[in-house]
Amino acid sequence: MTTDVLQMILDCSVFAVSHSGIIAVHNVISNIDLLAIRWNVNPEIFDIGRFSLRYYSLCFVAAFFTSYLILQHNFLKAHKPQRLLDALTVYVFVGTIIGARLGHCLFYEFDYYRHHLLEIILPYKFSKDGTFQLTGYQGLASHGGAVGILLSVLLFCKKYRQSFFYMADQLVIVVAISSFFIRIGNLFNSEIIGRPSALPWAFIFERIDNVPRHPAQLYEAIAYLLLFFFLGYYYKMKTTKHKSGYLFGLFLVLLFSIRFLIEFIKEPQEAFENNMDLDMGQWLSIPFIAIGIYLMYIKRLRPNKKTLII
Repeated sequence: MTTDVLQMILDCSVFAVSHSGIIAVHNVISNIDLLAIRWNVNPEIFDIGRFSLRYYSLCFVAAFFTSYLILQHNFLKAHKPQRLLDALTVYVFVGTIIGARLGHCLFYEFDYYRHHLLEIILPYKFSKDGTFQLTGYQGLASHGGAVGILLSVLLFCKKYRQSFFYMADQLVIVVAISSFFIRIGNLFNSEIIGRPSALPWAFIFERIDNVPRHPAQLYEAIAYLLLFFFLGYYYKMKTTKHKSGYLFGLFLVLLFSIRFLIEFIKEPQEAFENNMDLDMGQWLSIPFIAIGIYLMYIKRLRPNKKTLII
């Protein structure tokens, strides 16, 4: 997989998003009133029979190819072979999909999926009359994706005899920009909406209701984009006192703190969260924050040991 081919695919993906997005953004701007921005973008770019192409899917593709190009640049500077990057990409891609899917099905909709086991692994939704519809993996949980990535990187490092913390430091930068793309995809899907708001930049998600709300997806997307630039800057400017794994710990603290705080202005994603003081996303973020603080502490004080994995 060459850089030119990847760049061409990425450019096509960005063009498709931007070309279709111009119409969508024009419609949004034309619906801005004094109280809120009316958001009624069709999440499907086109629909042919049982197949549809969604903005979310293009954002997902853009996230992976952007990540690949950034990692390729860093690997070349570190004189890492191309085959190592290609293998890492496969491991992380599979780990992300499996982890995010299982995370959603187990933590958010377990009552449904325990009776529809095939829908966990197949991108189809089956109806009572025996027909099916290609839906894609619409239920994906970021915390599950994080666990899937960590496990896949552990397996990768064990097989290819690489330092886990070195690879983790490389990946956190691209995970931040990938999170930005995914939240933009959520915005096009009119999902993960915020609580009611009277702020002038509130969104009315017309596919949901007619209530001005916090654009929580946009808040998160902007925060993750800023985190991407910060981590990239820190990666270039870091001093030798911070050992491999420190950047990984810093990432865990910052990203999941962002997630924890923004959850306060989100609507609960599932009914069982309505009576919880902290929602599921916040409870799942706490262990990651704690692990990040621990890593920042030990990786700042201990000498850098050449270990295979943790």
